[in-house]
Amino acid sequence: MATEGREFGWDDTIKEDAQEFEPLPEGDYNVTIEKFDRSRSSGSGKLPACNMAVVYFHVHAPNREITIRENYVLHSSLEWKLSELFRGVGLKKEGEELRMDWSALPGKTARAKIGLRAGTKDPTKKYNFIDKLYPKEASKPAFTPGGF
Repeated sequence: MATEGREFGWDDTIKEDAQEFEPLPEGDYNVTIEKFDRSRSSGSGKLPACNMAVVYFHVHAPNREITIRENYVLHSSLEWKLSELFRGVGLKKEGEELRMDWSALPGKTARAKIGLRAGTKDPTKKYNFIDKLYPKEASKPAFTPGGF
């Protein structure tokens, strides 16, 4: 995928001002996982410092596409969120035990409920986030006439 524009030199001049970000309306969208980064949460509230995956979702909206970054803290109290991620892309089935294969995520697709939340620094600004990933439907057996 070619990127438009050019690289700036350290001493180049710039002119264009910041563009206002317009979040997507809340709703259900198709998403593709672009990549993930291994990171570490600093710990807050009831959670200690833990391993954390930063997952980048490419959201396919009717008139434009955006990227949403979502953190997945690897802690037992958030196991449900990890299961939701792997079920959403079809790598985990309901109730099954799964060894998390993070390298299998890039390129996987899912259906997500996108929400809006107020910014922490400026509550008047709204930002999109992944509110829920819907479980990917298991492949259903083909219909056979007369079969039960």
